[in-house]
Amino acid sequence: MNYNFFTKKKTTIPQNQPIPGREAEMVQGRSGGFMFDAGIWKMLRRCLLVGTAKSTYYAGKQELTEDFVAVVRLAVTENPSRVAEEILYASDGRAINNSAPILALVLLSMDKAPEAKQAFGEIFGQVVRTGSHFYEWLNYTKSLRGFGKVVREAGKTWLSREDVKGLAYQLLKYQQRQGFSHRDALRLFHVKPPTENHRQLFEWVVRGWEELPADIPSEALAQIWWYEWLKRNPTQTHEAISQGRLTHEMAAPVGKMDQLAWQLLFQEMPIGAMLRNLVSLTELGVLRADESANLLQVEAVLNRREHLRKGRIHPIDVLKALKTYESGGRLGRSKKTWNPVPRIVDILEKAVELSFDVVQPTGKVFMHAVDISGSMGNLVADMGLTCCEIATAMALVTAKAEKNYMIRGFATEFRELDITAKDSFSSAVRKASNQNFGGTDASVAYEWMIKNKFKADVVCFWTDSESWAGYKHPSQALKEYRKKVNPNVKAVYVTLTPYQITLVDPEDSLSWDLAGFDPGTPRIIQMLATGEL
Repeated sequence: MNYNFFTKKKTTIPQNQPIPGREAEMVQGRSGGFMFDAGIWKMLRRCLLVGTAKSTYYAGKQELTEDFVAVVRLAVTENPSRVAEEILYASDGRAINNSAPILALVLLSMDKAPEAKQAFGEIFGQVVRTGSHFYEWLNYTKSLRGFGKVVREAGKTWLSREDVKGLAYQLLKYQQRQGFSHRDALRLFHVKPPTENHRQLFEWVVRGWEELPADIPSEALAQIWWYEWLKRNPTQTHEAISQGRLTHEMAAPVGKMDQLAWQLLFQEMPIGAMLRNLVSLTELGVLRADESANLLQVEAVLNRREHLRKGRIHPIDVLKALKTYESGGRLGRSKKTWNPVPRIVDILEKAVELSFDVVQPTGKVFMHAVDISGSMGNLVADMGLTCCEIATAMALVTAKAEKNYMIRGFATEFRELDITAKDSFSSAVRKASNQNFGGTDASVAYEWMIKNKFKADVVCFWTDSESWAGYKHPSQALKEYRKKVNPNVKAVYVTLTPYQITLVDPEDSLSWDLAGFDPGTPRIIQMLATGEL
């Protein structure tokens, strides 16, 4: 026994202390470990993509959202146009839902700078696309700022759009949400109808139709006419759906729904509605193993990349649908039970893969290090999925695009997960979610690769970045790996929570920090691997 361990010169620093000489660049995370400060722009993108309306392992949703609001305000002060670009980027099918971009849009409108107000007006219609978005925007606006000139102009423009048929669809489908109705909005913004079709539409919104017109007033109001007709003839749901092309939200509140009604809805069902209603359609018998025509329709809609992109279907939505559907009703609080159709499970598996952006194999060697520490067991937003499950799915889709890879899990050790590209997303998620344990030490991945002389071209970490349990910082371990194994290795850290910390050393030109849950992340990783970025 001797005291060499104490007297020997230390070359590494525990993660609960900042790296000497780099203190100004580092911040202490909520876990107690010191990481580099990610800065407001990385933090902004994370918050927009991930959202802050759900607690994480280390922070509550109130605290996270306060951080989000503070970052948005700082960023708007620095560059309102760039904030607008980030909001648009997230809102275009990249955020797990549109709530965070809408909240940021309201905060952008609150800044006094003319540039901020102009940027708000320019992107408003591209972010607030549906009636549901419109109500959510109204609710946040009422709570945070009130209805000044810039808000009134945005509201008037949205309600006076040239496409009257599209506007009528939104006003009929979403008649009220979050304490607002469209009657409230028309009165609030004093909207003057620019055309006769607008006038008739607004009249229906405000007064309704005491008597049903003998003929459909115009093509723009055809769905509203059939909705009103169904209200007066609730047993004639089949005709109203067929002739009026009513959606479930329009027909169900006023008509009698049965299996045939659902079959008719299914034939015209948009991709988002189909994904949400797979359970109901199966429970009602519309989707069965022996209904090959209907299964072909599901496959044609959900297994086409262009449909997924056009419908802004996020991969995590598909993964959630897969997990829920495969359970047969054993998950969540729903009292429904159903027998999953195996082919639909296969279709959803393929849809998860297609919803991400990947290309042909790069030929590079990838090490995927999935954070399986205890903190990754928390649920993300309202997805019904944990951080670890989503991280595993994103790592797997990247691995499926490549030939040379390994997927392992890290906490306070780096362990085999037995996940390969042959795994389904369901089986991979099960393997990873059964592993959650212990503290977080990202450096163990590098230590294992040094010990085993594993020469990776790219190391991908899928993590919340709260690394605190190790005796050396991950950036120090990476330097050691480069010195002993591969001096040209690239490191990518995909951060899956809205924290303002990063494991990337800002002086390291071969390391990158990416915001989690972006469908384009696997493609970006491939481009970094080949040097395209």
